[in-house]
Amino acid sequence: MRLLIVEDDSSIAHCIEATCIADRMICHLAEDGVAALEMIRTCDYDAVVLDLMLPDINGFEILARLRSIKIGTPVIVLSGLDTIEDKVRCLTIGADDYITKPFSRIELVARIYAIVRRTVGHFSSLITVGPIEINIKQRCVKVFNVELSLTSKEYAIMELLALKKGAILPKEAFLNHIYGGMDEPEVKIVDVFICRLRKKISDITGGLNFIETVWGRGYTLKTFDEESDEESQVA
Repeated sequence: MRLLIVEDDSSIAHCIEATCIADRMICHLAEDGVAALEMIRTCDYDAVVLDLMLPDINGFEILARLRSIKIGTPVIVLSGLDTIEDKVRCLTIGADDYITKPFSRIELVARIYAIVRRTVGHFSSLITVGPIEINIKQRCVKVFNVELSLTSKEYAIMELLALKKGAILPKEAFLNHIYGGMDEPEVKIVDVFICRLRKKISDITGGLNFIETVWGRGYTLKTFDEESDEESQVA
């Protein structure tokens, strides 16, 4: 999971960052509104933690701009402003949650996971796709109840496939999910990760594979008993 933390107080920002990294999230930091807007426009974040009182553009304006251009990235406001009016205003503009400072780090992490799950239509940390189970909280993947031994990048690919199950994802989507626009390698590295994942799944299933190639479009995750999309040439 990739998170953007928008906070001008460096001590608070690094506190949030350390907490989320300990929970195996990928974190980027923005100290002002201009940087935050640019990063959200160019990178695909799973969620944003947003302070309201920033040195340039305040959080209310950032929310309004994001929603006006149809960017639906989940936003959790984390602010020292604690009036009902401020909370209602943020939620009305488009915030998904509102936490006041001082805050519980455990609660913040729990709310991040809950909002991301709801956004993609999952109400549990466990996503099941046929015999595959992905626990996004524990970052664990099982096939036929046997846990796969995955690298962090291999897990990130399985996580994205599961969260977007049924969708055909281009290779660029995987790069963005793994690297977040930072020092991205060539797109062909995705094929290498997919090949390794298929081998690990095949070793457990005796040859079955659920990551399918849609030629010219990307990859999708389907269970072995699902019919192939008649409009796609799937390998």
